[in-house]
Amino acid sequence: MDFAVSNRPLDKFKADALILVLGKNSDLPESLPESTRDQLTRFIKAGDFDGSKGQMSWLHQPEGLAAARLLLVGRGDKQPSDLQWQELLRQTVKTVRKAPVKHAVWLLDASLPQSLEWQAREGTRVAEESTYRFDQYRSKPAPASKLGKWTFWHAEKDAALSKASKTGKGVASGVNLARDLGNLPPNDCYPEYLSGVARDLGKAYDKLTVKVISQAQAEKMGMGAFVAVAKGSERQGQIIVMEYKGAKPGKAGPVALVGKGITFDTGGISLKPGANMDEMKYDMGGAASVFGSVKTVCELDLPIHMVAVVAAAENMPDGRASRPGDIVKTLSGQTVEILNTDAEGRLVLCDALTYVQQKHKPHTVIDVATLTGACVVALGAHAQAVYSNDDDLSQALLAAGQETGDRGWPMPLWDEYQSQLDSPFADMQNIGGPKAGSITAACFLSRFAKDVKWAHLDIAGTAWISGGMSKGATGRPVPMLTRYLMNLSQ
Repeated sequence: MDFAVSNRPLDKFKADALILVLGKNSDLPESLPESTRDQLTRFIKAGDFDGSKGQMSWLHQPEGLAAARLLLVGRGDKQPSDLQWQELLRQTVKTVRKAPVKHAVWLLDASLPQSLEWQAREGTRVAEESTYRFDQYRSKPAPASKLGKWTFWHAEKDAALSKASKTGKGVASGVNLARDLGNLPPNDCYPEYLSGVARDLGKAYDKLTVKVISQAQAEKMGMGAFVAVAKGSERQGQIIVMEYKGAKPGKAGPVALVGKGITFDTGGISLKPGANMDEMKYDMGGAASVFGSVKTVCELDLPIHMVAVVAAAENMPDGRASRPGDIVKTLSGQTVEILNTDAEGRLVLCDALTYVQQKHKPHTVIDVATLTGACVVALGAHAQAVYSNDDDLSQALLAAGQETGDRGWPMPLWDEYQSQLDSPFADMQNIGGPKAGSITAACFLSRFAKDVKWAHLDIAGTAWISGGMSKGATGRPVPMLTRYLMNLSQ
């Protein structure tokens, strides 16, 4: 969808729909022509609209306006929170898409606690995400909506609003790429396919270079943990490295993103139950969000130096697959006893974390993974778990989540949990028992983040919506990650 910002007088602004959000007992904006305000006053007094939260009423051929119709949207009797505002816009887009509207105009509201720039940025992102469709596998896709343009209107046009809208569009492009990758079926989205996605990004953006390390090369390099997972599948594992140079490399090194890319997770020899196993195609949600973040960074041409690493593999129960009790040597030199092959994400991540530190010397590393069911039990689907060895980094990520509505929650990394990973035969084991499963998984990864600011995002509860016709990838935490990177670049 195309987006614009305008201050053209409303009595001359031809559009299919003008959208006005009002609370209960709200004053009508002075920017509306007097005849329009008079008509709305009569409309409201007649009981056709009262501003109740979520209420939507169409008014055709509104007096004083060049627009063909006016949509009144109720926000209730309180100022909306950021999330409530986003959801209100999301529902409005759905309503408009059902109407014969090609061009819609949304009136920005300076009386809200959210800044106009925030409204333009997040409004563009949410509106673009709300038009997302994934129907390429249907023999007869549903007819596309007529809605093709969305304009944000304010009486005083500001270049900052146009820039904010462009930023929102760039973030949405990354979110929707992540959703596409997550929603693809596992017979089409496998490690080598992800390598192709990376190469396509490298061709599309001059500042992005791509390197792919094959499974055989990874084994020669000493990535024993990664190979232990990948070797059970006929699909060869891939370590995908994308380097973006939007700024000259500095002495401090780049910022690094690392994504878990298990394109399908059967659990391996520690086989998962059959129910809902189809959703294990989403176990590459961390990798998908890294790809999405890379796309957004490239689209917005951010002035940063960034390295992104995706550890892509299938976890399958082949005759060559790892067994419970196997001991493997990681790239870091530490050894791991594999007690459960379904705790594979931390195995591919630990070698990727070591690789990016040894090869690129980053100042900050953030890994992203659909790592544990325990995280879903703890936080549900509303917040991703945020672990970090650096308080400033943790707070920066949490703040980025608050700014975008893509929220996280801080979790402990106390030393007292580390002993749950003790092994009688190796440096550590890959599971920590039934208690504090998300925490012990993060503790495992922390052992591979040495002398670097590091954060781990467990997105097992936020990467996709489970079950029913609404099932699908969310694209989270692309908004959090990209807002963090934008803040870092300023």
